[in-house]
Amino acid sequence: MIARIKVGRFEAFPLSDGRFKLDGGAMFGVVPKRLWDRHDPADADNRIALNLGALLIRTPRGRNVLVDAGLSSKYDRNRKFLDIYAVDRPRTLREEMAELGVLPKDIRLVINTHLHFDHAGGDTEFGEGGLPAPAFPSARYLIQKNEWEDAQHPHERNKASYLDENYAILEERRLLELVDGEYEIEPGLTVIRSGGHTRGPQVVKIASEGETAIFLGDLIPTGSHLPLPYIMAYDLFPLGTLETKRALLKRALDEGWTLIFQHDVRRRSCKLGFKDGRYFAKSDAAAAVSSS
Repeated sequence: MIARIKVGRFEAFPLSDGRFKLDGGAMFGVVPKRLWDRHDPADADNRIALNLGALLIRTPRGRNVLVDAGLSSKYDRNRKFLDIYAVDRPRTLREEMAELGVLPKDIRLVINTHLHFDHAGGDTEFGEGGLPAPAFPSARYLIQKNEWEDAQHPHERNKASYLDENYAILEERRLLELVDGEYEIEPGLTVIRSGGHTRGPQVVKIASEGETAIFLGDLIPTGSHLPLPYIMAYDLFPLGTLETKRALLKRALDEGWTLIFQHDVRRRSCKLGFKDGRYFAKSDAAAAVSSS
């Protein structure tokens, strides 16, 4: 069963390309392990399980929009990569899309929250001659301009996450749509540059008929990261993350938004609660739907 979130005239389906693991200390930054390990237990290598999440959006205009694209099969034979990140893909993004009757050729737009491999790896698959090719042949790829620039010139802190095979062909084929800041794709569907994690990440906001949902990317990767101090050590600009979280969560609480988490293995979405000075995930906002 695939979960569905209805937002006015939009439908949103949180999908997955499997799971992987990252260091728990890096995922929770300055928060002591004894606090985060209770709800996100670490393995023997101090890694926690994370979802390779994506979001399929069906718009009122009949377009299929995909937010992030998982990891892809390009790394299935890279044993070192699979071991480092404990990648487990028994069920893939393509298989989950197929359950909804959606094929790669049916995607008209791919929105990348940013270009790290666990978000943009699935932008390409190996094609003829074993070379990377666009995974969604009918789609354009929407990315923040700052994010694209940084992916072209990675430094020692982020170059392990920016892998050229995931996006270089998109520029060669003229499939990129670079935006600068907040940008409305169509009425009710907007990307907002969120800052913090990198110089140019973005979140995706869906608003229709008085309802709002927001796909949070790595700004708030899991429900465990809702408390304001819970910020990843991976974030290049953690104070930017803090201020963006503070403003976004206040508005989400006041206006009853649905939050959609990208990396949470236990919950894909929630309504927000607030108690004793802390935000928390109050209730799941998705309903199960049968496959097409």
